[in-house]
Amino acid sequence: MTLDVTSLTIDIGGSRVVDDLSFSVADGERLGLIGESGSGKSLSILALIGLAPDEATITGSVVLDGTEILGLPERALARIRGSRIGSVFQDPLTSLNPLHTIGRQIAEPFRLHDKLGKGDARARAVEAAREVGLPDPEHVVDLFPHQLSGGQRQRVGIAIAIARRPTLLLADEPTTALDVTTQAEILELFRRLTDEHGMSLVFVTHDLAVLAQITSEVVVLSHGRAVERGAVSRILASPVDPVTQGLVRAARETTWSAS
Repeated sequence: MTLDVTSLTIDIGGSRVVDDLSFSVADGERLGLIGESGSGKSLSILALIGLAPDEATITGSVVLDGTEILGLPERALARIRGSRIGSVFQDPLTSLNPLHTIGRQIAEPFRLHDKLGKGDARARAVEAAREVGLPDPEHVVDLFPHQLSGGQRQRVGIAIAIARRPTLLLADEPTTALDVTTQAEILELFRRLTDEHGMSLVFVTHDLAVLAQITSEVVVLSHGRAVERGAVSRILASPVDPVTQGLVRAARETTWSAS
C-alpha cells in the first residue's frame, strides 16, 4: 500500500485552513501528523476519505495504490472506506450510534460490503471484539456504547476500522480522551494490529510524546502548512522550527511529570 498526498489545499469560508500539504506513506509505514488545535491535521484526514465539511473547497491530489481518490463520488469513496482505508476518531461515544448494540455496529461493514447474514456477521463481530481485547466478547457485543468505558469504546472503534482488513489505518487523536494507562494500552493495540496485518498508519495527535511511541516519521503542521518533517528521533533531538521546538518542550514536560 502506498499513499501519496500532493499539494492538498483546503479553503473554508474564504479562509485557507490547509495549504499545499504533501506527504507519502509507504507500505507498512507509520507516519505521524502533529500540530496544535487549528493546525489543519484533522481536517486533512477527513479530506482524504471524503468526510470534509460540504462547504470545503479541496484541491490537490490523493493517490492510493496508484488510484486518484480525491474527488471520487460518494458511492465510490464508501467502497474504499472500511475496505481499503479504516478510520478511528477521537471520541467514540460520538462516532458510535447510541441506539445500536456494539455487535451490530462492528458487524455493519460485513453486512454492507460482504453481504453476510445476521448470524455470520455477528460471529465476525465477536471475533473482531476478541481481537481488540474487549472482555467477554460474546457478551459485550450485546451491550450499548454507554455501557462501556472510554477505553472499551475506543477498542470498538478500532474493531470497526480494521474489520475488513484495510491496508491503511487513519487514527485521528484516538488517545486524547483517555487516561495514561488506557492510552498506553490503546497505543500497544495499534502497534500490534498494524504489525500483524501489515497495515500502514497515519496517526494524528497534538502530543509528540504519544507520537514518539507509535510512529517513526512525523510531519509538523502549523496554520495549515507543514513547517517541519523527518524522523521522530531527529525531531526530538534537534527541532528546527519554533512550533516544533514548543511541541518538544511540551513532550519533555509531560514525560518529566509522569516520571
